Amino acid sequence: MNCPQVAAHGQPFDLGIIYEDNHVVVVIKPQNVPCCPDESGDANLLDELKKKYGFVGLVHRLDRVTGGVMIYAKTTKAASRLSEQIRDGRMEKTYLAVVCGTPKERSGTLVNHLYKNELQNTVTVVPSATTGAKRAELSYTILPKPPKEKQDISLVSVKLDTGRSHQIRVQFAHIGCPIFGDAKYGGDKLGKGWKLALWAHKLTFVHPTTEDKMTFIVNPPDIVPWTGFDFERQSHKQREKPPSAMPTPPLQRGLL
Repeated sequence: MNCPQVAAHGQPFDLGIIYEDNHVVVVIKPQNVPCCPDESGDANLLDELKKKYGFVGLVHRLDRVTGGVMIYAKTTKAASRLSEQIRDGRMEKTYLAVVCGTPKERSGTLVNHLYKNELQNTVTVVPSATTGAKRAELSYTILPKPPKEKQDISLVSVKLDTGRSHQIRVQFAHIGCPIFGDAKYGGDKLGKGWKLALWAHKLTFVHPTTEDKMTFIVNPPDIVPWTGFDFERQSHKQREKPPSAMPTPPLQRGLL
């Protein structure tokens, strides 16, 4: 499935739905489309989903400039249970990012305290004692997939332990490896004019009613700089029955 397109004014909005049932809906959020209402007043996924379903609950967020897989709740019970999974760390979110340069360590954990300037919509790394600072932690691994053409960029897989605004962008910029194309945090030196190379690639959660463990994988778009890397693109949904259920082979079905 191709990434959904942003709708022109007055045109139908492509919701990018890849899975839905009575309790949840999983979508591909396009880059530069808000996941929920913001100060821009632009069309956003949450409001458009509400037009289709009525009640829709926002469970987690992606920055406007970040694309990839998201889940929304279709009932208040589902919203509550999915939110609980985020709080206790059972919902797993994995991102792919192309960074400028190469981090010193092949894999590692970044821990910082971040402060958001709401007026300027920017986030900075600050001392832990700073008023309003929030602890941010992520782990990353540099994928052993060299670019097809020699460039000073690296492909990394990132897992968030906290979900702060602009977190991945700011923490990688802080170690001297900003996200390719990120004009706000210095990543436009190599990727000026290109979209931000940060993509919500994989989402794993426990279904709020069936208790199946579900995994959705959505590939980044076929544009620069992603096309510069020779990596295996995965496209599937995986469902695992809860331990209490009768053992059955995992079901894998192509979606994209």
